[in-house]
Amino acid sequence: MSNNQDPAFWAAAGRHLIRYGGSFDPAIIERARGSFVFDADDRPILDFTSGQMSALVGHSHPRIVATVQRQMEKVAHLFSGMLSRPVVDLAERLAALAPGLDRVMLLSTGAESNEAAIRMAKLVTGRHEIVAFSKSWHGMTGAASSATYSAGRKGYGPAMVGSLTIPAPNTFRPRFRHGDGSLDWRTELDDAFALIDSQSTGSLAAFIAEPILSSGGLLELPQGYLAALMEKCRERGMLLILDEAQTGIGRTGTMFAFQRDGVTPDILTLSKTIGAGLPLSAVMTTTEIEEAAHEKGFLFYTTHVSDPLPAAVGLAVLDVVAEEGLVERARHIGGELFDGLSQLKQRFDCVGDVRGRGLMLGVEIVKPGESRSADHELGSRIAAEAFRRGLSMNIVKLPGMGGVFRIAPPLTISEEEIELGLRIITQSIEASLAIEAALPLGASRQDVAAE
Repeated sequence: MSNNQDPAFWAAAGRHLIRYGGSFDPAIIERARGSFVFDADDRPILDFTSGQMSALVGHSHPRIVATVQRQMEKVAHLFSGMLSRPVVDLAERLAALAPGLDRVMLLSTGAESNEAAIRMAKLVTGRHEIVAFSKSWHGMTGAASSATYSAGRKGYGPAMVGSLTIPAPNTFRPRFRHGDGSLDWRTELDDAFALIDSQSTGSLAAFIAEPILSSGGLLELPQGYLAALMEKCRERGMLLILDEAQTGIGRTGTMFAFQRDGVTPDILTLSKTIGAGLPLSAVMTTTEIEEAAHEKGFLFYTTHVSDPLPAAVGLAVLDVVAEEGLVERARHIGGELFDGLSQLKQRFDCVGDVRGRGLMLGVEIVKPGESRSADHELGSRIAAEAFRRGLSMNIVKLPGMGGVFRIAPPLTISEEEIELGLRIITQSIEASLAIEAALPLGASRQDVAAE
C-alpha cells in the first residue's frame, strides 16, 4: 500500500479539518525542493504553480533557508510600533524598483494588503465606491472579498456598500468585436464605465485590478487597456489600485506587470511572490497619497505589520531575483513554455486557447467544434491524470468558460523541467481523450468515474 493512503492520516484530516474550497490532492506532501514537491512515497511531483503561486525562487532555496535561520536567531517579530533594519531596507529596495511609489507598508497576505489599499483610497478620496473586474480575485476578507467577483459571493449576505463591477476583457470570448472578430476592448471599456456612471452615487473612490486576472481564467489586460483604465479613473477622480499578488517580482518578464504598459498605479499591492512562500505582502503608494492619508489619521495596525523575519526573506528574494537574472529568465523560458503549449493547441482540439505572459500562462480546455464551449469535466480529468503522472497544475473552473489551467512554475525552473511538464501534459491529454473515446454510447463520465 502506498504511504499516501495512510488511513489514520486521512481519517484525522476528515475529522478535524475545515474544508475551505475544493478537494485535497490524493497525496501526503512530506518535503519540497526546487521545482518539485515530494509525497509520502518520496515520489517527485513537478510543481507548475509554485505552491500557491508563491514559491517564486523554488522550494527551499538555500538563500531563503539561510535567511530564515539567521533572522530567527536575531529577531522575528516585534511590537507594531518598533522598526528593524530589514523592514526599512526592504521598503527602500521596493521603492527603487517602482519609481514614484516611494512609501511602503509591509503586511502578511494579499487580502490584507488589498484591505489596506482600499481603506487608504477611501480615506484619501473621502469616497466609498470601489470598482473591480467581474472575474477578479482580491481576497476573502471584508473589502477584498467585496471586490472579488470570480467566486465566493453567494450565501454570505450583503457585500460592502459601494461594490461595483465591470466585465473583464476576454480576447478568447469577446463581448464587443471588431469586424475581424477580435476583441474591441475600447468600446467594451466605454460601455462598462457608462454603466458605472449610471450606478454610482457620485462617490467613486478607486478601481482595483489585476494586470492578469488569475482566478478569472488567466485573462490578460490587452496592451493599452491599463492606460485607458487609468484615464477613466482620472476623469472621475478615482485612484487606480493594481493587485500584483501573482504578477509582481518578475513573473511576467518585467519586475512588475504594469511596467510593460508604462503606467504607474496610485497604489500597488504585492504578496505571494515577494515572500518565497512565507506570509509577506506590501502596499506601495506615492508620497502625496501617503501624506494625505496620514494627515487624515490612516489606521491599519495588525499583529504582523513590519515584522523583521518576513522582511528579511523579502530582501533575500530580491537578491536572488537580481543575482540569478530571473526577470529575464521568466521572459525567455516563459517564451519557450508558451511555444510548447501553443503546439498542444495545434495538436488537440480541446485546447482552445493559450495566453499569458512570462511564466504566468493559462491553457483553456474546451469542447471540440465551433461552439468551443466549456469542458470542465475534461479539464478536471486532465488535471487528475497529470497529478497521477507527477505534475501538479491548478485548474480554474468557472461558469461560462472551459477549465483553465494556471501554469506559474518557479522562475528558477530548468529547461529540462519545462520539457518534462510539457511531456506530462501531452500524455495526460492523450490519456483523457482516450477515456472519452472509450465511453459507451449514452454513458456519462460520472458513470465511468463511479465504476
